[in-house]
Amino acid sequence: MSLDNSQIQFISDIKEKVRAAQYEALKAVNAHLLNLYWELSKAISEKQASGWSKSIVSSLSSELQREFPAMSGFSVANLWLISQFYSEYSVHENLVPLVREISWTKDVLTNQIENNTYEKYLLNQTNFEDVLPENLKKQAYLAVKDNYTFDFLNLADKHSESDLEESLIKNIREFLLEMGSDFTFVGNQYKVLVDKREYKIDLLLYHRKLQSLIAIDLKIGEFEPEHKGKMEFYLSVLNDKVRLPHENPAIGIIICKSKNRTIVEYSLRTATLPIGAATYQTTSSLPAEYQALLPSANVISQKLMHLLDSNH
Repeated sequence: MSLDNSQIQFISDIKEKVRAAQYEALKAVNAHLLNLYWELSKAISEKQASGWSKSIVSSLSSELQREFPAMSGFSVANLWLISQFYSEYSVHENLVPLVREISWTKDVLTNQIENNTYEKYLLNQTNFEDVLPENLKKQAYLAVKDNYTFDFLNLADKHSESDLEESLIKNIREFLLEMGSDFTFVGNQYKVLVDKREYKIDLLLYHRKLQSLIAIDLKIGEFEPEHKGKMEFYLSVLNDKVRLPHENPAIGIIICKSKNRTIVEYSLRTATLPIGAATYQTTSSLPAEYQALLPSANVISQKLMHLLDSNH
């Protein structure tokens, strides 16, 4: 049966209510899980401080994995990681409730802690503050990292952009996990037609919470100012020719092998469409130059507070 406009709008409103309920449920799960990890790491740290030997962690790991086989994150290495997390951040009372706003699911929380994900989100370089409406800013910030770890790729040190793209497609599950839990794959070498000329976007994703198309341009070299202009072109075309009426404007992510943060800042300053510039690495170890950029717990807390306040 065909629906009139009011019926279509009614169904759309109900869908939005369902999405909102799903998000609130996910946040509740995240809050409980983070509380669990926080209390667990607190208990381990306190026992260590009281003189217990390190062997208690190994024993605890074995018992937890045997008692709760369906839950991940209880390996010896992970228990030490979350203990370290507590030791470093326990003095900052605002940090824990603020981190709950990041929509990590149970299956990837430990991996995110291991990979310094919370820091990579807060370091990201975007122009979202200037070009996105208030209701999208917070989630958009949390959708783009400053650095992506593609350690699942079997690539030589010297590789082409097509090699990088093909490897990401072959490892699509791991790629989407690294991008974030709300991304879905649309296509690669996605074709758009402008005045009978064909252009191809390296990767096109969709972000479910933002309800936005995400265009990704892959670069195996350093970020260059002209990359921003090319991405703006892609986003304009996507908004005009691909975006559906209920969807928000498309967002672009330029992923390069390296970048000069000052050049990125100046390049994005004049952009009128939402763009983020990130780097990638093919090993799990964090580069030394990146380590120097990682913020303190106090800075993380302040930035998270700013993100939340901007949406209230």
